[in-house]
Amino acid sequence: MKFKILSFLILAVMFVGCSDYLDVVPDERPTEEDAFKNKYAAENYLYSCYSYLPKPRKGDESLDLMTSDEVVTAFEHETFAQFPKGNFTASNPVISYWNSLFKGIRQCYLLIEGVDQTPDLSDANKKLYKAEARFLIAYYHYLLAQNYGPTIIVESVPDIGMSFDDFPSRAPFDEVIDFIVANLDECAPQLPAEHASPSAYGRATSVIAKAVKAKALLLAASPLFNGGGEDQTSFYTSFTDKEGNLLISTSYDPEKWQRAVAAAKEAIDAAEQAGHELYVYDESKGETFPEDEYERNARYTFIDRYSKEVIWGDTRKEGMYGIQNKSTPFIEGRAWNGIAPTLTMVEAFYTENGLPIDVDPDFDYENRYEIATGPLGTTMKLHLNREPRFNAWIAYHNSYYEVIRDEEQRIVAKFRKNDNCGIQSRSGNYSPTGYLNKKAVHPKLEQPSLQAPSQQYPWPVIRLAELYLTYAEALVEYGGAAEFAIAKEYLDKVRTRVGVPTVDEAWAAVGGASTREVMRRIVRDERTIEFYLENKRFWDLRRWMIAEPYLNTKAIGLNIQGATDADFFKLKEVVFERRFRSPAFYLMPIPQGEINKNEHLVQNPGY
Repeated sequence: MKFKILSFLILAVMFVGCSDYLDVVPDERPTEEDAFKNKYAAENYLYSCYSYLPKPRKGDESLDLMTSDEVVTAFEHETFAQFPKGNFTASNPVISYWNSLFKGIRQCYLLIEGVDQTPDLSDANKKLYKAEARFLIAYYHYLLAQNYGPTIIVESVPDIGMSFDDFPSRAPFDEVIDFIVANLDECAPQLPAEHASPSAYGRATSVIAKAVKAKALLLAASPLFNGGGEDQTSFYTSFTDKEGNLLISTSYDPEKWQRAVAAAKEAIDAAEQAGHELYVYDESKGETFPEDEYERNARYTFIDRYSKEVIWGDTRKEGMYGIQNKSTPFIEGRAWNGIAPTLTMVEAFYTENGLPIDVDPDFDYENRYEIATGPLGTTMKLHLNREPRFNAWIAYHNSYYEVIRDEEQRIVAKFRKNDNCGIQSRSGNYSPTGYLNKKAVHPKLEQPSLQAPSQQYPWPVIRLAELYLTYAEALVEYGGAAEFAIAKEYLDKVRTRVGVPTVDEAWAAVGGASTREVMRRIVRDERTIEFYLENKRFWDLRRWMIAEPYLNTKAIGLNIQGATDADFFKLKEVVFERRFRSPAFYLMPIPQGEINKNEHLVQNPGY
């Protein structure tokens, strides 16, 4: 029986001192019989096991990049835009990982079963390949759990000839998490902390395995899967399989947070011992822009391909229709000016004092929409006196956009109707909100023609800041004053790296941060800001059970048809539909075709 490999992972080879990426694409499509005929075929087969990883920065294949409330785009006709519109169903899930992930799991088990027969492969590599496959099995189950909640646990190569009566059912969510954790614990000691060869960048390491374990246990402890948490009621009191077994616990268990605490600390220790550290821009590189050192830290955090902060990076190259070309100020046929932060996201960033804008007594919150004079001309009060990440990642009217144009390394972005970033007379390729995204756009990006971006870098799947904030969140939810103090230490590492005052320095002006309610807000605000447009908020809003008020309302921006300051600086609802149906959309639908084929499967509630 021949097993069809759908695609191969494109691995980037990153040699020190070399600026080129080398794409390693196997040129054969092996059958199960010849997959292990020699060490090269076995290596290709291993690479193909990675090919089922979702593409986190490719809009037509990613559920979670531009599908939350962080941005709206001029590309509502594209596949990803069906998710914020709520135009996905079990019959038409639009983008579904269900089938591809199970294919990936099967292929990983085939490698585990077959790699030992490879005649010229060393015993060390046989052991390593099996550990990597074991990691991918765990990670694919984690993605299934994140998407669908309770899922089928696959413990060996599925028999594609099994009878319908023997088809498996979904396992309770907590059992799925235990299976993931057990597999990660098994494979981690067999994986290197880092690979010796640069050509292996992007492959599993023990640090990545421990980081995924922390993510899985954080997910399990979160309100959606933990009885609604302390303050909410579970959505899933009637969610059972066909035998009546409850599939998601409806009882809150605080000890799940303790498991997440321990796993996050273990992952942090492993990452730091392996040399991972929060990114700080190396001034010896001599880049000029952004001018502010903290803005540079934020802007280059992961677009510097040598960033030690990135624990796991997806090395598949960005195409011409990726986030960089879609974000940058308009050039006919080359740059599309269309990824636009929402007012919700603009207001999420802290003030220069490190406080939310509605908390800081020094920020003129009531009059924030008034016209004011900034360093480069008229703008809104809202845009002034904000933290460095705001200026690093958000382009607003009369602000700099650091990108190479006509031999200049930055331009002044203006968003009124007839300005350089304005809609002008276009019906597409415009900012729907009067803002542009700068995050993930390299300041040295050049766009001389219709092509893939001139600057390529691994997309961060996990970086060290995520482990710090995972640890902080779990500590806050589990503990008291002692745990809050430790949580602040790790929050402060992320904040001070970009010039934001420490938690205690910032919150001292408003009574301090000593309660779980306040600390929870700080942790969630920090995740919202730090991981803006990094595939996180789509899932965070769901696991926190707070998605509906954010995702079931149209975005707000500025009046992009306004040609004058007086007209432009008016709030306006963006016309694009936004719909979140609760509780159904907290989980993704299992494709109806799979439900129809397997009588033991139950669909997620609401579909």
